Amino acid sequence: MPKKYYVYLLQSAKDNNYYIGQTDNVFKRVEVHNAGRVGSTKNRLPFKLVGYEEFETREKARWREYNLKENTNERKKFIKKLINSADL
Repeated sequence: MPKKYYVYLLQSAKDNNYYIGQTDNVFKRVEVHNAGRVGSTKNRLPFKLVGYEEFETREKARWREYNLKENTNERKKFIKKLINSADL
């Protein structure tokens, strides 16, 4: 079975802001964030996983993460899509 890669969306319970990242193990990565072992998020704990998108290669996941972080409209659509799918 080929390895999968993911772009995930977390929401901080402290300030309600979002964090976007990429990984090959979403649930393990959320644990790492919530353990305070990620410098960019350790002051905003705890986080909940809102959702994620799946990719065939790390390159595609990294490219998607980069585009979401650089493009405000894409980021807003991504957040809205994952929030709406989480409500189902």
